[in-house]
Amino acid sequence: MDPVRLGIFRDLLASVAEEMGKVLERSSFSPNIRERRDFSCALFDENGEMVVEAAHLPVHLGSLPLSVGGMLREIELAEGDVGISNDPFRGGTHLPDITLLAPGFAQGRRLFYVAARAHHADLGGASPGSMSPSTEIFQEGLIIPPLKLVEKGALREDILRLILSNTRTPEERRGDIMAQLAAIRRGVSRMEELVRRYGAGTLREAMRELQDYAERVMRSTIREIPDGVYEFEDFLDDDGAEDKPVRIKVKVEIRGDEALVDFSGTSPQVRGNVNAPLAVTCSAVFYVFRCLVGEDIPFGSGMMRPIEIKAPPQTVVNASPPAAVAAGNVETSQRIVDALLGALSSALPERIPAASCGTMNNLAVGGMDPKTKRPFAYYETIGGGSGAGPGWDGASAVHCHMTNTQNTPVEELERSFPLRVKSYRIRRGSGGEGRFRGGDGIIREIELL
Repeated sequence: MDPVRLGIFRDLLASVAEEMGKVLERSSFSPNIRERRDFSCALFDENGEMVVEAAHLPVHLGSLPLSVGGMLREIELAEGDVGISNDPFRGGTHLPDITLLAPGFAQGRRLFYVAARAHHADLGGASPGSMSPSTEIFQEGLIIPPLKLVEKGALREDILRLILSNTRTPEERRGDIMAQLAAIRRGVSRMEELVRRYGAGTLREAMRELQDYAERVMRSTIREIPDGVYEFEDFLDDDGAEDKPVRIKVKVEIRGDEALVDFSGTSPQVRGNVNAPLAVTCSAVFYVFRCLVGEDIPFGSGMMRPIEIKAPPQTVVNASPPAAVAAGNVETSQRIVDALLGALSSALPERIPAASCGTMNNLAVGGMDPKTKRPFAYYETIGGGSGAGPGWDGASAVHCHMTNTQNTPVEELERSFPLRVKSYRIRRGSGGEGRFRGGDGIIREIELL
């Protein structure tokens, strides 16, 4: 396909995913989705390979292909069907992240899939927010295996009732799931418009060539890294259950235009909830290599082809059930990024920044609202400072690396929850001194009413 024409199709397809995100943002009930935009939308080809994504959350987007693959292996989605799942051991991240998937057809033949993932502020479990200091996944909330939420265009109310019966905030959950369905329907309808305008064959060719283009660019990027083996290790302070450090060890081997990322030597999976499912680890690896690319390419399956990942089973980077995984998504993913950047810093010292805040600063608060006499669940990631680089200062008070959300505005937080924000400011001087300064962190002081 002509490069200019291919560029046009890239923007057309990406705009579908972006519009899906806008529908989800504007029609959702919870501040976590409506204000913080804790969601991601993407478009897949007929084989379930990711073609394009909206500029949403890295931790979602790099893991979505595994989630879509997990669904398609277990359920057959016909025209008018929508699948649902959140299982971390079937390609998911952690239980609050619910993924919806729908196929699209042209002349009776499957042509594409659209997916929407959103973080739900509560999905049951031991504590409000479904992010408790757990020691097995059953304490973290409701596990949803691949199921049909919509079948032949009809909503499966029995499935929805089952989900809503396992959350502290059923009205909000229903509203957010309906918003995801609205986003899915918008994605399907927009793609059908493109089929009518350009034809199924042209769209199929564009989706295939976009993936091939992303692969070529990624291979070119890897070739710029000197061949060799680069190693690094970093640690989580503890796992939340036992007071001992958790090792993240990585070895990056560059061979021409291919990379092997090997996590051998990483700590075995732990009792606490910092275990990461394989999808989270893959997402962190793909994010780091995507950051090395100097141009705007689709974050799709083609980009991932030159990268091989070796993550030994039953380790904190490839946990097996019934491991607790709630914080693997929000803590361990960040430390994997730091370890990978540490390894690559010896290969590309002029391009790799220092470590950032290294956490999403996960905060969940819930209970009974004294005014409404109804349960509430507030969830947020706070952000921090990004690392300085060889030639630039780090940014202060931002969401770094695997999280890409916004904050909950003070006005919205106080309107929606029995909470009051006493202080919200930059923690001056916390980023570290040096020729180039690290970004400063955040102080967010919240009073429970």
